Amino acid sequence: MAGSPRGRPSTGREGRADAREETVTVTRSSEEAAWEELVATARRTVADGLVVGTSGNVSVRVGDTVLVTPSGVPYDRLTPNDVTGVDLDGRQVLGTLVPTSELPMHLAVYRADPGARAVVHTHAVHATAVSLLVPELPPVHYMTAALGGPVRVAPYAAYGTDELARGMLDALAGRTGCLLRNHGTITYGTRLDQAYDRTAQLEWMCRLWLTAASVPGHSPSLLTPAQLSEVTERLRGYGQRS
Repeated sequence: MAGSPRGRPSTGREGRADAREETVTVTRSSEEAAWEELVATARRTVADGLVVGTSGNVSVRVGDTVLVTPSGVPYDRLTPNDVTGVDLDGRQVLGTLVPTSELPMHLAVYRADPGARAVVHTHAVHATAVSLLVPELPPVHYMTAALGGPVRVAPYAAYGTDELARGMLDALAGRTGCLLRNHGTITYGTRLDQAYDRTAQLEWMCRLWLTAASVPGHSPSLLTPAQLSEVTERLRGYGQRS
């Protein structure tokens, strides 16, 4: 019979093998596309002034694999062959480069919120400055609602530690972004572009508050909880309908 070795009837195993092969190909392509987007986003954090050198890090979840920027490698040197991935327990499953030292924070977000698909961590100047001054970024703009409410500041802990990850999770309760005292920012979302946009918005709001608060004899006008609640409802219908 055509298609059967040595004339034996087909057992269907060949078809199942082909299906498995196709599944593997799709998975690999998804990871390749995600890695390309991750590298582009990491480079954007440098171009937009949110990090300096190799500070900050970016991750994206593809299934049960977390692709993450490697430790200490300039983003403009990363290639498709440098893909770095771990499972949700932190075991390396892709690549040979050492993952970012901030891996505990990234994994903590993915474990805490199954809907999280991307995390962006930066050392943005204005946001880090605000983390030195207040326990929470005052609600100076309605985009506060896009992050779930007034953005909290997680207490200082050494980078790369479980202590920092725990403090971050407390600050993120009901939020999609927080400040890290004497350190920077972390935001997450269902897509990498969404997580990045939240980072950029947070840095902009921090700059806005610092600018307004620096005017002698004046205090910035703040939004009320009722006003933020109204914006939250309006944001649910924001954008194009799919």
